[in-house]
Amino acid sequence: MQIIPVILSGGSGTRLWPLSRKQYPKQYLPLVGDNTMLQETILRLNGLDNLTDPIIICNINHRFLVAEQCQKIGIKNPILLLEPVGRNTAPAIAAAALQSLKDSDDSILLVLSADHVIQDVDAFHKAINIATQQAQSGKLVTFGIVPTDANTGYGYIKSSKESSNGAHKVEEFVEKPDLKTAQTYLEQGNYLWNSGMFMFKADVLIDELTTHSSDIVNSVNNAINNATQDLDFIRLDKQAFESSPSDSIDYALMEKSDNVVVVPL
Repeated sequence: MQIIPVILSGGSGTRLWPLSRKQYPKQYLPLVGDNTMLQETILRLNGLDNLTDPIIICNINHRFLVAEQCQKIGIKNPILLLEPVGRNTAPAIAAAALQSLKDSDDSILLVLSADHVIQDVDAFHKAINIATQQAQSGKLVTFGIVPTDANTGYGYIKSSKESSNGAHKVEEFVEKPDLKTAQTYLEQGNYLWNSGMFMFKADVLIDELTTHSSDIVNSVNNAINNATQDLDFIRLDKQAFESSPSDSIDYALMEKSDNVVVVPL
């Protein structure tokens, strides 16, 4: 079963101004090495089995940057989905899933953010291999970072104490806590930072999203069906995509589904 990396690269990266600005968000800059953050996100997957070229979802204004950065690291055939407007992560991921289902109804999506720094690539690959098994069995998998401090800047995932083949059932997603609450999460030991990385079969994602947020699926399905091919890019239909609610995948699906497991990372 093939694994398709889906890279969310739509952010405007304004918090790093003036280094990063609208025309050059941080994911397109080399902040931690010689390669840009987007390139690192793709390169750190080297060595995983059954991997295809990625689907990258980005803002229409950054399309040539993305294409050029892929070319420079030897990614010949990425699928570049262009968002006419930002609609948060749920519509973006739905678009990638529906696009992938045009080619194969048996793919697993590995959803990644283009602006993560991950130093221990071996641990990352091990977690992906555990998650692949779970996704194959029809689970929605999220990756939880084992917290190193009582951080108030991240959302948390409360996981069951017992695990099955390296994955834990998700008991709840919690918003960014205050310091005192974060302290108790750290002490309890079964709270993980929500990484915003996911793994699931494309058809499972669309089925579940249809159950919990059908208006997103309807709008995005229209945006994919009415998309136009422009050189190497797929332009999502503006009117249809704009009509989608703007929701995160956590809010639109993960918090509502009882089919979610977390793999600690």
